[in-house]
Amino acid sequence: MKPPPFAYESPESLDSALAVLADAGDDAKPLAGGQSLIPLLNLRFASPAMLVDLNRLVDLEYVRVDGDTLRIGALTRHSTVEHSPDVAEHHPLLAQAMRFVAHPQVRNRGTIGGTVAHADPAAEVPLVMLLSDARFTACSIRGEREIAARDFFLSIYTTTLEPDEIITEVSLPITPRRHDRARASSFREFARRHGDYAIGGAAAIVELDADGVCTDVRIGLLGAGGTPVEAGAGARAALVGSPVTAESVRAAAHEATAHISPPPTLHGDVGYRTTVIAEMAMRALRGATNTAKEALA
Repeated sequence: MKPPPFAYESPESLDSALAVLADAGDDAKPLAGGQSLIPLLNLRFASPAMLVDLNRLVDLEYVRVDGDTLRIGALTRHSTVEHSPDVAEHHPLLAQAMRFVAHPQVRNRGTIGGTVAHADPAAEVPLVMLLSDARFTACSIRGEREIAARDFFLSIYTTTLEPDEIITEVSLPITPRRHDRARASSFREFARRHGDYAIGGAAAIVELDADGVCTDVRIGLLGAGGTPVEAGAGARAALVGSPVTAESVRAAAHEATAHISPPPTLHGDVGYRTTVIAEMAMRALRGATNTAKEALA
């Protein structure tokens, strides 16, 4: 299969890229890693009049700690994030999730900004961004703005990003360590083969005090709807304020998935996918809890 004809620009600076996008309007698409856009072009699901290749904007490739914030440039490759010591130390959930992103060849080319902008609800990175209270810096010739992850994803493949905007940075707050508490995370995903699109998945962040009582929990669900999904107050109430048990984990997973409606696919209907997501939520909660308990021991 071949893509439809398109014009091609490869600007050398961010300002030039923004100017090209502004001139082209809705007829242009930015190209980063290309791991999502190129297949869409080849299948003719997308037919932009112009591609604006961002790969010469090397200033947008970085991972760095800036005070209480972890900053990741939008063109940073998945594999760089996966192996970054700063990510592993300050945002282990992101490092854990990166291991599930497709295959090594894809992670070597795919970018953080690209996967965020693509907004696939079955993708790992958008879910982590939601649970981590990430913020995205979007730039255009009109200036720049910050968008909170929870306000960014609107529906499947749809975000609040304007056609002439480029995501330039992802910033994640760093949670301060406390001597009297342990905070741990876990990411779980089920697919037919490792690296395939997930049938269902979940992420969990669990905080325990010195007595093993849950003081905070966040549960995210992968593939549960048109956007990344965070479980609500009912799931949190099943865990916070008590020691985490098998029964409370089961109750939290039930509450988290009680009202989801994952779209049916060739590999599972709504009921099957809901069951898978609930199981992944239980496994993620157990994994995060066990790691937190080990840190307290």
